[in-house]
Amino acid sequence: MSNKIAIMYDFDETLCTKNMQEYTLLPNLNLDPSEFWGSVVKLAKDSNMDPTLAYMYLMLKVAREKNYPIKREEFQKQGRSIEYYPGVEDYFKNINAYGKDAGVEIQHFIISSGTKEIIEGCSIYKEFKKVYASEFHYDENGNADWPASAINYTGKTQFLFRINKNALEIYDSNKVNTNIAPNERDIPFNHMIYLGDGMTDVPCMRLVKANGGYSIGVYFREKKSTVRRLLEEDRVNFALQADYREGSELINTLHNIIDKIVAEDKITNYNNKLLD
Repeated sequence: MSNKIAIMYDFDETLCTKNMQEYTLLPNLNLDPSEFWGSVVKLAKDSNMDPTLAYMYLMLKVAREKNYPIKREEFQKQGRSIEYYPGVEDYFKNINAYGKDAGVEIQHFIISSGTKEIIEGCSIYKEFKKVYASEFHYDENGNADWPASAINYTGKTQFLFRINKNALEIYDSNKVNTNIAPNERDIPFNHMIYLGDGMTDVPCMRLVKANGGYSIGVYFREKKSTVRRLLEEDRVNFALQADYREGSELINTLHNIIDKIVAEDKITNYNNKLLD
């Protein structure tokens, strides 16, 4: 029986207050966020293009037109300006300690359509076992020239299986497709918790929930109706405010889930011993 619990997060509006590109990148390009994302939707529709590829393409196009350097280091600098929901920066230390006291190791993962290089520069990057997000390829001069990885809403689900089987490297298509018995997998689905804020998280939320794990829709202010709808439609287990401070409803719920997973494992182990 695994002694690990995976907590997986979308990033934008799940841990931070808005789309990560809106803190520094879009202002530096003199782009209004609503106009930029509107252009992304239009490009995707007109070109029958994946929306994630559309935003990556449009970012590069506009940056080149304005002679703005799109380099990994520049993206990473932008990560420093990210603003988090209340309690996020202390949350990881606290939840890890809670898991340790309960006898389990908590591992954290990002699964996002956002820009990985921006996440690399943020203050909480070190807290994650792995960050899966859209990423650019860079030419010999260090300039972004092509998407290396574009993660859309359905593409996110492959990373649940990677975490499940400990096949964490994207290039490794062998291990993730290998037939591994459920009881031999690194982190079973019933040891998974997924946190997301909206419709692009639905495939992951449903997959985790359907396989015995726990999905939590988080919201802040105007997003409450969206997340409440996910709860009403039985796509998530909980709809909770994005407050990561100790004593909040979200943290208390995470503690209860961890306790439940530990208790169920003890019962299963006890039953298995009786059957031996």
